[in-house]
Amino acid sequence: MNDNAKPWLRSYPSGVPEQINPEQYRSAVELIDGACQRFAEKPAFTSMGRTITFADYERLSRDFAAYLQSIAKLKKGDRIAIMMPNVLQYPIALYAALRAGLTVVNTNPLYTARELEHQLTDSGAKAIIILENFAHTLEHVIDKTQIEHVIITGVGDQLHFPKSCLANLVLRYVRKQVPSYDLPNAVPFNKALQRGHYETFTPVSLDHEDIAFLQYTGGTTGVAKGAMLTQRNIIANVLQAGSWIGTASSSDEQDTIITALPLYHIFALTGNWVVFVKLGAHSVLIVNPRDFPAFVGELKKYRFTYISGVNTLFNALLNTPGFADIDFSRLRITLGGGMAVQRSVAEHWKSVTGNVLTQAWGLTETSPAACINPFGEDFNNSIGLPIPSTEISIRDDDGNDLGIDKVGEICIRGPQVMRGYWNRPDETAKVMLGDWLRTGDIGRLDAKGYVFIEDRKKDMILVSGFNVYPNEIESVIAAHPGVLEVAAVAQADEKSGEVVALFIVKKDPSLTEQQLIDFSREQLTGYKVPRHVYFRNELPKTNVGKILRRELRDELKAKPSSH
Repeated sequence: MNDNAKPWLRSYPSGVPEQINPEQYRSAVELIDGACQRFAEKPAFTSMGRTITFADYERLSRDFAAYLQSIAKLKKGDRIAIMMPNVLQYPIALYAALRAGLTVVNTNPLYTARELEHQLTDSGAKAIIILENFAHTLEHVIDKTQIEHVIITGVGDQLHFPKSCLANLVLRYVRKQVPSYDLPNAVPFNKALQRGHYETFTPVSLDHEDIAFLQYTGGTTGVAKGAMLTQRNIIANVLQAGSWIGTASSSDEQDTIITALPLYHIFALTGNWVVFVKLGAHSVLIVNPRDFPAFVGELKKYRFTYISGVNTLFNALLNTPGFADIDFSRLRITLGGGMAVQRSVAEHWKSVTGNVLTQAWGLTETSPAACINPFGEDFNNSIGLPIPSTEISIRDDDGNDLGIDKVGEICIRGPQVMRGYWNRPDETAKVMLGDWLRTGDIGRLDAKGYVFIEDRKKDMILVSGFNVYPNEIESVIAAHPGVLEVAAVAQADEKSGEVVALFIVKKDPSLTEQQLIDFSREQLTGYKVPRHVYFRNELPKTNVGKILRRELRDELKAKPSSH
């Protein structure tokens, strides 16, 4: 294995350093602490009409951290799950958990009981902070986990009275979006804050190798695993992305950023939360970005400078009435990641907003940023240039560097690359070549250092920026009594980029497509539910019996959105 990538001519944007120095901070907490002191009187977060300053943010997180330490008795290194949408409680809980020395396990609120049980048991989480709307899911699995403390909150809990009560009452009793649950020992979030206010908070000594997040992903295989993201990983990626974003800074006026992507997703976690806290920006949290008319209504209230999202979100906004009437005069950065940005969407976005939709790329395993295009540069189909202190190498299956304009697996080396997968050294070994990370994406480098993705080596399905792993889908579907064999593959889709398609060999001749989709909905988060089902007498296999998913994908390319 050749362990040294060959050099290329890297054309960094003006003002972006070639290297960053993660050693300037001991922890992400130190970085956030400094920002809260520097920007104390400025607005930090706004959600549903309530704004908290950086001073408020520091105070609230201190109180919650004191509760976690003194009353919940959680110790440094304990895992704590957070299962919420983008309400004010989320950034408060994130900062507090890190201050208490805990490892955060970000959890998708839409998880089914099966998915939640796996993540909680695998991580060994001792506590969970959960929105009441999803508490019924936790009730079904909590006895099978190591959870000792449940802190529960309503959407309106951090809003001012009477809006706080009104918001919770409407969701509970008018919209009936809070299913009944029985968690008798759960502590209300606001009560935990009040109790913590009267407790002593003891700062925890953290260093670079302490794990800040277990960020769950399928990696290159189907079983969800926790990518161990250390304090150093997070510091490095914040400095890397921050130096890039800094090139687009304007006046002394505070930046306003739109955080529509969920904070449990690595893109928003680092790219919206920590990066912009450090930069002293005002973050507007969008609780439900799928309600596009309400989302557009919220955007009209702010002269925002930054918005990030995935291709499907930008496309939906462009097709929402009223979007073109928004004031885009301060918009400097639109960052697209999580899935490929389509040229048609990028061109439409620029024509409406006057701002370039800049494509970026990364993985959960890289905290996440690895490549970003220079801001203001027209759409070029590339995923950008490697960010500071990041090396990209195109390698063959034996790990040899292939050089310029040769197609191979994209490999990454840099301080943002994860330590490995939680309690899975075998899975870690599959993706690491020394200190190079195999990404599973197939691509090439041009002579200027721009990276282009050509194909995907792994079988992952990318639905609106969310990773879906065929092994998980297949294991669920295989449990249906009417199924003999199953294969799950990606099928192109205009709205989501890709959706899940199933190829089925029946055991029960009467089995229908709708029966399988209904069965899937009971077991899988919505975006993982198959959208297409194809019945076959047999599935293509290797001579040792392994199903050839690639052949099935190739079959679908001729009918990207047909049934």
